[in-house]
Amino acid sequence: MTKLKTHTDIADCINMLRDDENYYGAFGKQFLSNSDIKTLLSNPADFKKSIEETPALIKGRYFHQAMLEPHKLDEWEFSSCASRNSAKYKSEVAGRDVSFLMLEREKTEVERWVRIMKSNLDMYDEVYADTSEFEKPGLVQLNGLWWKGKADVLAKDCIIDLKTTSSISDFAYSAKKYNYDSQAFIYQTMFKRPLVFFVVDKQTGQLGRFDTSDAFVERGKHKVEQAIEVFERFYGEDAIEDAKNFVIQETL
Repeated sequence: MTKLKTHTDIADCINMLRDDENYYGAFGKQFLSNSDIKTLLSNPADFKKSIEETPALIKGRYFHQAMLEPHKLDEWEFSSCASRNSAKYKSEVAGRDVSFLMLEREKTEVERWVRIMKSNLDMYDEVYADTSEFEKPGLVQLNGLWWKGKADVLAKDCIIDLKTTSSISDFAYSAKKYNYDSQAFIYQTMFKRPLVFFVVDKQTGQLGRFDTSDAFVERGKHKVEQAIEVFERFYGEDAIEDAKNFVIQETL
């Protein structure tokens, strides 16, 4: 992992992470991130392997750009196919990068989520306040290792993270399952302000604002500490074990 020694080094790295190609590419992979938590805690042999571009990830990317970086929407392409499983679609995308390709009906679906969230005046005012910064990258050192993060919205008094969910009534469960607790700990340590989730239910359109409690953040801190232990064990400078030997141990 990268060793940073001066404030200049940190500032230069953060500046480079503003570029998506650097953040998600080889440069950014020098740092740990919240997306590594799941792999390190469940199957460290897959650490830093490429993540499959699922429809959910693709739609999530479009949602964030439509909310915060609409100037990037020109990069997208749309297919009139009814399904990603159709022979026509598979023929259209054969050999292509589908990271910025959606079905037209998916585009309509995501734009509905965007309209719903923007139509709430309180959320709109918080997200688009004059003092808000979008897609703000940062770095923080935790237990000797450097972690990267990118705040959706760095507001004056909080960090706003935009989420979609299949069931807003189950968001508390999803927050634990998808490691939003460790994200809260990392980001709050990084940006020195509380993290708030703005959520839209993809089915009903119901909106939710979820603040993060001390207990939630503490649970995330514990996950980060566990992940660091696993990283050091298999990938640290003094690692002596093969990640293929990792065994999950739990008490039911």
